[in-house]
Amino acid sequence: MVFRSPLDFFSASRLLLPHFTDGTAVVGRPRSPDEHPLPGPPLALPGLCFSAAQIASVCETLEETGDIERLARFLWSLPVTADGRDSISEHESVQRARAVVAFHSGSFRELYHILETHRFTRASHGKLQAMWLEAHYREAEKLRGRPLGPVDKYRVRKKFPLPRTIWDGEQKTHCFKERTRGLLREWYLQDPYPNPGKKRELAHATGLTPTQVGNWFKNRRQRDRAAAAKNRLHHHRMCAEGSRTMSGGECSPDINTDRMDGEMLLSVTDSDSDLEV
Repeated sequence: MVFRSPLDFFSASRLLLPHFTDGTAVVGRPRSPDEHPLPGPPLALPGLCFSAAQIASVCETLEETGDIERLARFLWSLPVTADGRDSISEHESVQRARAVVAFHSGSFRELYHILETHRFTRASHGKLQAMWLEAHYREAEKLRGRPLGPVDKYRVRKKFPLPRTIWDGEQKTHCFKERTRGLLREWYLQDPYPNPGKKRELAHATGLTPTQVGNWFKNRRQRDRAAAAKNRLHHHRMCAEGSRTMSGGECSPDINTDRMDGEMLLSVTDSDSDLEV
């Protein structure tokens, strides 16, 4: 049987797939009320002559609708060669669907193997990156017996960096791309206290959420206040040491560090952190 369109194929799969239960299918009907149905071999969907494009289309449709159970049964029915390499299994939509099923079933080892051994296009990166991180978060929570905080998640991201198969290769720092951090710095130097409208505008420009933008600015202000306090302490210590060694020497105040209350030292450092994002 050959289907003329993925829609015809998907309609047939909806009728066939529900019969897959624990790897068996019911063949025929009992001949008498006392006779029990015998389990038969699994339905041979490959014999229906589905093309790789049709199979990929069904995987995409089931993934988009969120029907993970039917998607899992459909993937189970696909043919697999001895080495697992064929035009069907190597299709990106099929591999992404397998990753989705592995994630929702808690088979994280299988998920990691799929993501690390198959290169995906940029269109799939966002979803697969989210599954990679969330799977590692869940394993860490199970191991520690408690929910992860922002710092815990940051350490997990550092310990398990994204594989190059689901990453476009652009340099990232704490899960923010360098281009994004550059825009945040430029806006911060102009206004360290952006209003909600500016936060939304910056979120649109960087691809972040307004909450992420607000957290980044809050963290940056805290770092700059800490850096200013450290500079003032260092300056006073140097003055104290100099006054002891130089008779009659006076230490002039540093106009760059002695600021009015509520005023900060604006600086660009390389220690930007997004732990609370």
